[in-house]
Amino acid sequence: MKDVAARAGVGLKTVSRVVNGEPGVTPDTERRVQEAIDALGFRRNDSARVLRKGRTASIGLVLEDLADPFYGPLSRAVEEVARAHGALLINGSSAEDPAREQELVLALCARRVDGLVVIPAGDDHRYLEPEIKAGVATVFVDRPAGRIDADAVMSDSYGGARSGVAHLIAHGHRRIGFIGDQPRIHTAAERLRGYRAAMEDAGLPVDSSWVSLGSTDPVRVRDAAAAILDGPSPVTAFFAGNNRVTVTLVRVLAERRRRVALVGFDDFELADLLDPGVTVIAQDSAQLGRTAAERLFRRLDGGRSGTERSVLPTRLIARGSGELRPEG
Repeated sequence: MKDVAARAGVGLKTVSRVVNGEPGVTPDTERRVQEAIDALGFRRNDSARVLRKGRTASIGLVLEDLADPFYGPLSRAVEEVARAHGALLINGSSAEDPAREQELVLALCARRVDGLVVIPAGDDHRYLEPEIKAGVATVFVDRPAGRIDADAVMSDSYGGARSGVAHLIAHGHRRIGFIGDQPRIHTAAERLRGYRAAMEDAGLPVDSSWVSLGSTDPVRVRDAAAAILDGPSPVTAFFAGNNRVTVTLVRVLAERRRRVALVGFDDFELADLLDPGVTVIAQDSAQLGRTAAERLFRRLDGGRSGTERSVLPTRLIARGSGELRPEG
């Protein structure tokens, strides 16, 4: 700071104000100080800043899978909010592994992030209680925390699935299959619950052979679809529990001569360009990320003491596959 002050012809306090973005410096003086910093090749020492202010100006984001298209807009939205607050975003993937989630979260805490946005893989987050008590603001997204009271921002998985299945029923379907993710995952369980509720609303039975939960691996989904379609009471329509299941079902149904209707939970790229276009229950992943990040920074700024749970609405986008009527 002394070298910068001498080169720019200003006092130490002026250099401090420029470096920390404080008011009280004219544009011309700020320019001279910045030119001196650049000429000398100096960078602010954030480690020293942390010791002085007690904040790292960084937050952590733990996702299920960075490669999943659903999480791209969510991650970008969190990053934009963080940037607007002068904070750096550090993210990682849990690969739907509770142990890996815990490892990532605690590694981020060890690096003294100010807050966390977590898409949980596990259902027991008591390991986070000491960190939250120590001041690490935490917001869960897409799914709630397990066994602790914490902020959460989610889409209406139950209501969305219920409306998607009701849409198929309204187009004449009575035998509707459901293929979803692992049953221990909150969103998968909620979407199955919505499917069952829509069938019950219409007074329709659900044959156990029509329902399959498990990995979203294409081989597993393909085998499940074949079993449901080739069983003694084949379905005339499918409700898919997420975008990965939907994409595999599109491929399976394209190989079959019999037309089968399809509604999927989550939109996906090129869904509107297929023939027929794929009808989906769309959730706004960017809004999920934005809402969670804004709540996180309100927490960091000392806002609201009680925890909050927000459920964002979904919307049905009819493109053709969900409007196919049963053959015969």
